[in-house]
Amino acid sequence: MPAPRAVPLLICSIGNPGSTYANTFHSAGHTVLNRLAEHLGYPSFHKDRNLGNGLVSKASNAEGGGDWTLWQSTSYMNESGKGVRAAWTTWSRSITEGDGKLVVIYDELEKALGSVTLRTTQGASAKGHNGLKSIMSVMGNTPFARVGVGIGRPTSRESNDVARYVLKKMTPEEKRKVEVSVDEVVAKLRQLEQG
Repeated sequence: MPAPRAVPLLICSIGNPGSTYANTFHSAGHTVLNRLAEHLGYPSFHKDRNLGNGLVSKASNAEGGGDWTLWQSTSYMNESGKGVRAAWTTWSRSITEGDGKLVVIYDELEKALGSVTLRTTQGASAKGHNGLKSIMSVMGNTPFARVGVGIGRPTSRESNDVARYVLKKMTPEEKRKVEVSVDEVVAKLRQLEQG
């Protein structure tokens, strides 16, 4: 009996764009997706107007790496839903057999730095994450999986302190802890591609 066909994945990272926000806790999703592309040996990201104006990387063949398309939002976190929807709409039309899955990689406050969580339950709370709220508001009933990468938390729960915390640059050690989560992220993605 042949092995079941792996489900194609559109793996989207959300975070704030540009060098000002590169390597901040709030852009940990982008940090992980960049590391994932390196880990898989994918080509450099390039702008793709057809896929929600995001940055895209895809293997030239699916051998050994699954049929995974990596997509980075180029809009601000609070507005990431429109780009994710546009990317998903175009990408899902390109699936020739069966259905693909949408996966969103994002920073997860309150979780240990570099820890990884997978949520597939639809309709679960965004837990105050404005990027997830944006996606949920425009995707309607389109199901998507969430891969959260822990970014820790500040000692204060005051909103201004939390905002400063998520927008601060990671130290080299903090960035390393986020990047090494890629092995666990790959394991979660393999689970998703198996159905």
